[in-house]
This record gives sequence, C-alpha cells and structure tokens, in this order.
Amino acid sequence: MHQEINNALKVLKQGGLILYPTDTVWGIGCDATNTEAVQKVYKLKQREDSKALICLVADDRMLKRYIKTIPDVAINIINITNKPTTIIYDDARNLASNLIAGDHTIAIRIPDNEFCYQLSRKLNGALVSTSANISGEATPKSFKEISPAILKGVDYVVNLHREKICDKPSSIIKLSNSGIVNIIRE
Repeated sequence: MHQEINNALKVLKQGGLILYPTDTVWGIGCDATNTEAVQKVYKLKQREDSKALICLVADDRMLKRYIKTIPDVAINIINITNKPTTIIYDDARNLASNLIAGDHTIAIRIPDNEFCYQLSRKLNGALVSTSANISGEATPKSFKEISPAILKGVDYVVNLHREKICDKPSSIIKLSNSGIVNIIRE
C-alpha cells in the first residue's frame, strides 16, 4: 500500500486525476484545493460544475480547515454512525472555488479506509471523491464495471482492492448551521 500511496500522491501534487478505492465505491479523485484539477474531474465525468462533488479528509482536525463552523451534531454523527456518511456543511473555505456549491456548502466524509486516510494525511489535505462513472450512468459496483472512458481519462489507477464489490455509495446528510438536518440520501 505504501508504494500505491506514493504513486497516487505524486499524481495529485502534479494536478492529475487518480482512480482509487474508497470506503464505498471506486472514486475519481484530485487535490481538492486545485481548481484546474477539479475542472478535469467535471470534464471527465461530463458533469455540470454546478453539481457539487464530495471530498474526503483524514480526520476531524483536517475537517476544521475546510469548514468555518462544524455543528456539534456533526461530530456525534461521525463518531456513532456505523456506515459511511457524508455530511454537507455550510461555510466551506480553503478549497478550490469550483468545488464549493453556489450556497457555499461542501460535502465531506471522513472515510473508514486506511488507503484514503493515509493518502489524505500525506497530501495534507482534502481529496475529491466522486463515483467513477460518467454523469447519469450507473455507479460501478466493482473495478470491472468502470468504463474504459474513465480508465483512460485518469492519470493513475491505484492497484489495490480491485476485487472489492461495493453495495452502495455513502449516506448524505445536510447539516445547516441553523440546526436544520436534511437526509439527502440514505
């Protein structure tokens, strides 16, 4: 795994795209602070840049760099949830401007995955993590289901966990600073 992290890190630092296994589905990723790299993700997915992408961070300390105010309930959800959960936060900051939604929110998950944790730590920052499919197509449940267009469109494909079958993407919860909680995807 150490070599795969180093290979992926090199590509990320050069503004490239990686295809990598997460705690949910295979993801297309880049450095979440690099505007040009984020634009490459939108182009590869053939997705409008008005549709926000998810980010991964290593831990709650790293999360604080990208969110002005973390609601107390967010830490509770992170600590007690038993399945991958992405939280949409208000007042995103320190990320590529084309990654932050029009309402200044950002979707971030702290993955339960050693590769993602280590990669984010070594990058010392957030990673974009969006499903490895063209927008509108089904999310691949395994590496074998990833389309040739996606495989050719990234700069590096991580050689780990290719046999893994994924049931579904993460749950998504929106937590506003006003205390309103919305479940976007279970």
